[in-house]
Amino acid sequence: MSLINTRIKPFKATAFHQGKFVDVSHESVLGKWSLFVFYPADFTFVCPTELEDLADLHGEFQKLGVEIYGVSTDTHFAHKAWHDTSAAIKKVKYPLVGDPTATLSRNFGVLIEEEGLALRGSFLVNPDGVIKVYEIHDLGIGRSAAEMLRKVKAAQYVATHPGEVCPAKWDEGAKTLKPSLDLVGKI
Repeated sequence: MSLINTRIKPFKATAFHQGKFVDVSHESVLGKWSLFVFYPADFTFVCPTELEDLADLHGEFQKLGVEIYGVSTDTHFAHKAWHDTSAAIKKVKYPLVGDPTATLSRNFGVLIEEEGLALRGSFLVNPDGVIKVYEIHDLGIGRSAAEMLRKVKAAQYVATHPGEVCPAKWDEGAKTLKPSLDLVGKI
């Protein structure tokens, strides 16, 4: 079953964000674009490379009104300890959400039950709390923040331009398509 165009399920969690512990819930993400980035665990190998990549582009996401939420089944305390000891994670300015009960991981369908870890899943949620883009990777396959940024721009473009769609490799400013009978068989 696809999660596209489904509303996020209720949740409450604690995050480590800019030196503080803060509450995050399904209600607190409404009204803005949100990117939930699930990863297996703190103090690992591929995870810090992904979170650092997102940190490097965080300002670009913010310009688009998107808040990033890094999520693992670790606690918010573990997130703080990782932040305090890793040069890569020190760069992270977005909330790192603790999900020790795996509620969020189950809600988004990324929990590996027998391991208590989340797969690498990225979920773009619109201001109404509806999932518009998602991808899930195996544990050994890292994601690209630049590609996710491109997908955010495409989702936001489609949301504000009814009747238009973004073709493959579309990037901001490129030509879009207006689906019609006239295009069938001509692309």
